Amino acid sequence: MDLAKEIEKIKERNRRVEADKSWETSWARRIFIGVSTYILIAIFLIIIRVERPLESAIIPAIAYLISTLTLGVLKSWWLKNRK
Repeated sequence: MDLAKEIEKIKERNRRVEADKSWETSWARRIFIGVSTYILIAIFLIIIRVERPLESAIIPAIAYLISTLTLGVLKSWWLKNRK
């Protein structure tokens, strides 16, 4: 009976880990962070009175999104060549 409970605990943990990994690589997460970055940077630029803060704030948000795209490629390359 204890063995069955342990197996069920392991399966439950695996489900949680898979869900966490799914969230970490999801477009919903990327877009949320990109939009949040844009809003926070825009507020900061407005506070410090930068000219055209809403246009300037888009640069870090786009840079974040681009970095998430390239990381998948780099990860694949690294996993393939890590020997």
